[in-house]
Amino acid sequence: MMRLPWFEHRAPKSLQEATRILAGEGPNAMVIAGGTDLLPNMKRRHQAPRVLISLRGIEELRRNGSVLGAGTTLTQVVQKSELPLGLRQAAHQVATVHLRNMGTIGGNLCLDTRCNYYNQNYEWRKAIDFCLKKDGEVCWVATASKRCVAASSTDCAPALMAIGATVHLASASGEREVALEDFYNNDGIDYLRRRPDEILTAIRFPSGVKSTYWKLRRRGAFDFPVLGVAAAIATGGEARIALGAVASRPFLVEKAGEFLRGKTLSDEVIEEAARIVASRAKPMDNTDLDLYWRKDVCAEFTRYALRELRGDDMRATRQRIARYEPA
Repeated sequence: MMRLPWFEHRAPKSLQEATRILAGEGPNAMVIAGGTDLLPNMKRRHQAPRVLISLRGIEELRRNGSVLGAGTTLTQVVQKSELPLGLRQAAHQVATVHLRNMGTIGGNLCLDTRCNYYNQNYEWRKAIDFCLKKDGEVCWVATASKRCVAASSTDCAPALMAIGATVHLASASGEREVALEDFYNNDGIDYLRRRPDEILTAIRFPSGVKSTYWKLRRRGAFDFPVLGVAAAIATGGEARIALGAVASRPFLVEKAGEFLRGKTLSDEVIEEAARIVASRAKPMDNTDLDLYWRKDVCAEFTRYALRELRGDDMRATRQRIARYEPA
């Protein structure tokens, strides 16, 4: 049995109180919402904060309306029919029902990067020698790399990125808003552009955007993504496609968006957009399934996403992917 390390617990009732505690405790503290990512990491000794600051008692983090509170659970996101379809599809495919009941939208956006060498218990990692991401000096996936290549595994980030979302960050020294595509670094260790004293409090996104999200994983029930494709078209015809799980950050495929702008989604246009998207996918051999196959599937999933935005009935395809039946 893996046990949690000892820690102190704080339960602030307001955002102001939480940011004050976080500023006072400094690098010894971490915030926790649902804990579905942080607590397993603590058991594996990836993180060992001395103080945990719980956000669950802060009502303002669960606000709704034009701004989605970061403390909204993934189950609540799925249930809100007024939210963009792509976001609800992404939230619905995170983990299991039990974990979605605990996990929050803010926590999913800040999800730690993953790797076959990193996401093991302490004894396993010590036996092979630690990796660059935690306690070691070598990336065992790309031994010549000076950068950690652990993969981003958030489902909701690509979905929100495609619709043009921004995130609101608060600290004891002030507040700021950042476009979601600017919130991430392509670095498995330093993967967030969020300061240690900041708390992600809310997500804002435009209305009138049609969106969809497609996820590849070995088990259709609860696995992390090894590929995520999100696509969206705004009322004015602007198209955006975002990829997840094929780099250390989720990212927009800007060339595909530029190509699609103002075009009708014909079969030929969809095919060329899929080619452009697949050319930007750079998966590494540090997660499940063959990396070359995952790159090929990127084009196929882009076709699925754009066909669904066009209005094609893709329900049978979704069901087949969820069951992993052969074509």
